[in-house]
Amino acid sequence: MEALLDEEAGLDPLGSSPAEPALPPARPVDRLALAVLLVGTAVAYLWRIGRNDMADNFYAAAVWSGTRDWKALLFGSVDPGNFITVDKPPLSLWVMGLSARIFGFGSASMLVPQALMAVAAVALLYAAVTRAVRSRAAGLLAGVVLAVTPVVALMFRYNHPDAAMVLLMTAAAYATIRALPAANARWLALTGVALGFAFLAKMLEGLLVLPAFALAYLIAAPATLRTRLTHLVAAAAALIVSSGWYVLLTVLWPESSRPYQAGSTDNSFMDLVLGFNGFGRFLHGAHTSNQIALPPGYQVPPSLLQSFNDFGDAGPARLFTGESGIQISWFLPAALLAFALLLASRWRAPRTDEIRAAALVFGLWLVLVGAAFSVMNSIEHAYYTLVLAPAVAGSLAVGAHELWRRRAEAFGRLGGAALVATTGVWSFVLLNRRADWHPELRWVVAGVAVLAAVGLVLSALPVPSGWRAARGAIGSVLLVVGLIAGLGGATGYAAATIGEPHSGRSPGVGPAAPPETGFQALIRGQMRAFADGGPFTDPRIVDLLVHSRSTWSAAVERSSVAAALELATRTPVIAIGGFATVDPVPSLDRFQELVGSGQVSYYLAQELRLPPGWRVGGPQAGPPRTEPWTAAGHRDIADWVTTHFTATHVGNVAVYDLTRPKN
Repeated sequence: MEALLDEEAGLDPLGSSPAEPALPPARPVDRLALAVLLVGTAVAYLWRIGRNDMADNFYAAAVWSGTRDWKALLFGSVDPGNFITVDKPPLSLWVMGLSARIFGFGSASMLVPQALMAVAAVALLYAAVTRAVRSRAAGLLAGVVLAVTPVVALMFRYNHPDAAMVLLMTAAAYATIRALPAANARWLALTGVALGFAFLAKMLEGLLVLPAFALAYLIAAPATLRTRLTHLVAAAAALIVSSGWYVLLTVLWPESSRPYQAGSTDNSFMDLVLGFNGFGRFLHGAHTSNQIALPPGYQVPPSLLQSFNDFGDAGPARLFTGESGIQISWFLPAALLAFALLLASRWRAPRTDEIRAAALVFGLWLVLVGAAFSVMNSIEHAYYTLVLAPAVAGSLAVGAHELWRRRAEAFGRLGGAALVATTGVWSFVLLNRRADWHPELRWVVAGVAVLAAVGLVLSALPVPSGWRAARGAIGSVLLVVGLIAGLGGATGYAAATIGEPHSGRSPGVGPAAPPETGFQALIRGQMRAFADGGPFTDPRIVDLLVHSRSTWSAAVERSSVAAALELATRTPVIAIGGFATVDPVPSLDRFQELVGSGQVSYYLAQELRLPPGWRVGGPQAGPPRTEPWTAAGHRDIADWVTTHFTATHVGNVAVYDLTRPKN
């Protein structure tokens, strides 16, 4: 610590890190193993990728819009008429949109780039771990763990921005590991560049790893404290430049000629970053989405609203329970244990020890980001845990390599036994949540892992000198067998994930779940269908909108509904209120102006029969009634439309022809 704080101290007084053996040239078998890993990842992730169709309509519509209008592509507009954007920066849409422009808009042209990002992420993680610990076997382990993690298999075959963000985070980790051994400022600047573009994928979530990488460099880089701080400042400048150009673009571009920035209160990108998708994630009530104006005497039951939150309640157990646990935690306990064991193993090493430095890169990523996720309040999707996957894989691989290096000692064998047993037992726990799905798998995984762990413990006991060589060989085999067994549960779930079609806002992993039953499940299904725009894509409504010649064929509340209509009709649709229905656009005056100038043809509103269980009592409750579900922030538009235009009912959707006002 003294050396860390002393600007003129240079390297740690204990001396520089003992030279690790140089990485030998790759043998043919090494190249073959890497090729199998990368080709296998590509084949698995590209396999029948079209079964996910449009995946999330919200982003698919933005990709389609980008194929129709360059400005829509630049700003990530939901519609080619450039009324409103998605509520994220557009970097991932640029990739998918350019692919769709080249190959034509469709499921494959949109999703194949996402799958190829998985191959790139696996390759970068392999390279980072291999270079850090000078072991290609450790790099392969890291790559395999990443590839078979179920949430990775889910989201790198989907059209959400998380895939691009995590790829860039992995690139930043690789650049940091390249920068550490010689305190290389250029590589650290590339870390900043990668994180800057990660910010343009998903804003502050892309910067969650920043403290981890900065701390790792500050602690372990072989330079004076002043030099380390200077390098970090330069990297921060690179980050600001690589992300700030887009922020500046949104400021300088006239607001009247670009789409409204969804998720903001004042049409500014930074308001979105610092509010709705920024600090609001840590604050209660900061994200008040999907507010529905119900008639007096009715309210949506809180238990029903909570059932849509698949990320669980805030707290340290969040990452291990529910859908989050199934998506990310297969190797999480083992990764945390591996990180702790490595720190214990190398606690006497010099400050600049390269292997411990690499462990800090991945371990601090895992611990700090995991802690942040545990306290976030306004967060509801389990797939957000994708950001932890490279950290889990890297921490596990670096720690396992350290135990392998010390396999001739009791520490290595006992630590390896703990690692193997933890992975196998936790896989059993997760597989047991779906005990009806291949029940034999959990017993095989846990049984082999526990037997290997017991064998490793026994191999740590004293034996006659003549048996020591055999004991070492047996211990090595048991460690390898145990680690392979530990991969079985996650691999099975990842394969099941790839084998199932996925769609909607919050996809899940693993085999298809049994259909829900009961009234509450029925209402939940109806609400999901409403949010995804299902009732609005009735063929009769589609036919009306297809023949519209206005700038926007229709106006409807909620971006997800507008997106579904756009994909069904290939016409622009106004999303009133944006994604969460609380964006202050359009105002009533602006909407009246658009209608008066003939720029929008129809207004659509869904009507649902409110369940009796939603009554809150009192004389206002009355009998069950059918009412339009209206965004609370735009009730004035709904009231104006119903006053001045006549509804035609198509199913349970009220269609208002805005070209024919009441007499």
